[in-house]
Amino acid sequence: MSIAGAFAQLLEIVVALALAPVLSGWVNQWRAWLQNKSAPPLLQPYRVLHKLFNKESVVASSASPLFRATPYIVFGCMLLACGIVPTLSTDLPLSVAADAIALVGLFALARVFISLAAMDIGTSFGTLGARREMLIGFLAEPALLMVLFSASLISHSTSLTTIVDTLSQREFMIYPGLAFAGVAFTMVSLAENARVPVDNPATHLELTMIHEALILEYSGRHLALIEWAASLKLFAYSCIGLALFIPWGIADAQSPLALLLALPLLVFKLAIGGVALAVLETLNAKMRIFRVPEFLATAFLLAVIGMLVHILLQTHA
Repeated sequence: MSIAGAFAQLLEIVVALALAPVLSGWVNQWRAWLQNKSAPPLLQPYRVLHKLFNKESVVASSASPLFRATPYIVFGCMLLACGIVPTLSTDLPLSVAADAIALVGLFALARVFISLAAMDIGTSFGTLGARREMLIGFLAEPALLMVLFSASLISHSTSLTTIVDTLSQREFMIYPGLAFAGVAFTMVSLAENARVPVDNPATHLELTMIHEALILEYSGRHLALIEWAASLKLFAYSCIGLALFIPWGIADAQSPLALLLALPLLVFKLAIGGVALAVLETLNAKMRIFRVPEFLATAFLLAVIGMLVHILLQTHA
């Protein structure tokens, strides 16, 4: 492992920790502006985290060690996922040990633990949220894998750094398969990050909430870690989308000085993506929970169509 690679890996993790709450605050600001509401400050997520970290954690007497350990496990999974995705550089030591399949596994591991913790206390809301979360995960994970496989067909590798290297160094081309995969990835991202139309992060209605139902029993530092992990998950999915569909600007292993330009370019792309997410949430309405399987099945079919289109075009080329 080179010194430049270790520095790039550490910088990616630090940038993820710092920018993830800002990205959430940016999306919340634009969502409020588009709805003609008073927008919260950009750094409001930091203030919430500071307040929660300074509060005492209240834990139910029936809680098991799993309930207490879950916030740390979920936070660690999301932080590791951000370290795998090439956001600033492709010279990442972690990419050797973890590819796109391992990335999906980290998201699945976090989902399993948060669902088990929600059911651990025995409340009806926690069990309701856990069932809905597992339903969404059961449908979203195959769709996400198909999206990643569509991109891996171009580079002949499931390593995200190899995919980014291949796409960024080729001449600009329009891949019809990636177009289908991009639409599917957008749909999966909305579902996985509890955004409209699948879920509404601003509501606590028991008939509609999914993510909020999972964390109702958490407080203090435990809730702060889960909220921070949710911001890291949104950041990770945003960076996956940028790496697969807009990979230009990410520094390669042979040019460590390009990191100086990669950081402001990443902030710019995330800002554009945050505005697009806010627009999507404003234009769409929350769908019924029973329509979510159809929504994610459509995403899976689009990702599969993208793979088939790419294979057919290669066959006739």
